[in-house]
Amino acid sequence: MSQPTQNDDGYTFFPDLAAEAELPKRGIHSQTLSDSDGVELVLFAMAAGERLSEHTSARPAIVHVLRGEGQLTVSGNEYPLAAGAWLRMAIRTPHAIEAHTALVFALYLLAA
Repeated sequence: MSQPTQNDDGYTFFPDLAAEAELPKRGIHSQTLSDSDGVELVLFAMAAGERLSEHTSARPAIVHVLRGEGQLTVSGNEYPLAAGAWLRMAIRTPHAIEAHTALVFALYLLAA
């Protein structure tokens, strides 16, 4: 795990965001890494075969895949997931994520 830099000048720097994820052997692990100025960063790590069933968010959100492969379903449309995949969603957009391999993604919850 790399060490983030938190500075009194008002910034936090992660040299390798994906390295912050604790990959579970089973299940899903999430951890909030930052929550300030209207943006909450939650890092998710999912074991292969795990699934976040369809749900919505009360806040606009961005999903950015950092490592692994999977399947995204958003508003009934299916998309393959791999490192670099990126999605921005409006409030109450139905979505689900399935991990085909160990999957790490950053979830940014934005101020509504």
